[in-house]
Amino acid sequence: MMNLNFTKMSGAGNDFVVIDKQQNRTFTVSEEKIIQLCHRRNGIGADGVITIGDSEKYDFIMNYYNADGSTGSLCGNGARCAIRFAFTTGRVKDNRVRFLSNDAEYTGEILNDGNVKFFMNSPKKIKYNFKVKAAGQLINSHYADTGSPHVIIKIDDPENNFGFFKSLEETPVEILGREIRYLPEFLPGGTNVNFIKMENDSIKIRTYERGVEAETLSCGTGSVAAAITAYVTDNLKPPVTIITKENEKLFVNFNVESQKVKNVSLTGPVKMVYSGMIEINN
Repeated sequence: MMNLNFTKMSGAGNDFVVIDKQQNRTFTVSEEKIIQLCHRRNGIGADGVITIGDSEKYDFIMNYYNADGSTGSLCGNGARCAIRFAFTTGRVKDNRVRFLSNDAEYTGEILNDGNVKFFMNSPKKIKYNFKVKAAGQLINSHYADTGSPHVIIKIDDPENNFGFFKSLEETPVEILGREIRYLPEFLPGGTNVNFIKMENDSIKIRTYERGVEAETLSCGTGSVAAAITAYVTDNLKPPVTIITKENEKLFVNFNVESQKVKNVSLTGPVKMVYSGMIEINN
């Protein structure tokens, strides 16, 4: 057994266990440990685990693991938490940070209002107005890979005019999300599924996250995918305000040049919830 020091953090409701490798030199990652740490009854409880390591070339190296132990995708809110953690632990001397995640280079900054901005890469793939089959229906959908793959479904889309799309609050996010997440066209990796509704020039959103296999209170890469979709389908100009399930606000900005989305950023609140120590198998 070993004592593991950790910090619990929240990015607009998306919560993470952050582990500083400098403080926990003997800690090694395994699927079993990630599942234990993220378990909401027998562990700390989180949507994922973030490890922060030192680097000679970068301010830090971030590795992200979903609650089920899987990895490989970008986590936007997790990156914003990692940026805040880097400042708190003295890894960064000014407001800007440069770091590595999943072998890709990213930057971010702490704003004067305390919000954290994360600069993302351009989406790898975007697709509009295609049908997916779920709950015995053909549902008009959109897709964007913003570092993680996301299906976007507008509940007020006139082509989706059946019962549970009348209200975002009443939409069975986990039932529909789980079915769409595993559709053959998105395998082998599967997809995240976002349900959105336009409201007063903002986007209200609910997200089913793969790897967590449940609805989360917020999703950064999903919010970016939703904002890009709304730019095309509803002419919603950036910066776009995203309202999460817990009524937290995220802000997505980007430029469109020659039909390509560039200069993407995700901005919002980050909280250091608490720090502690947990005994785990090593």
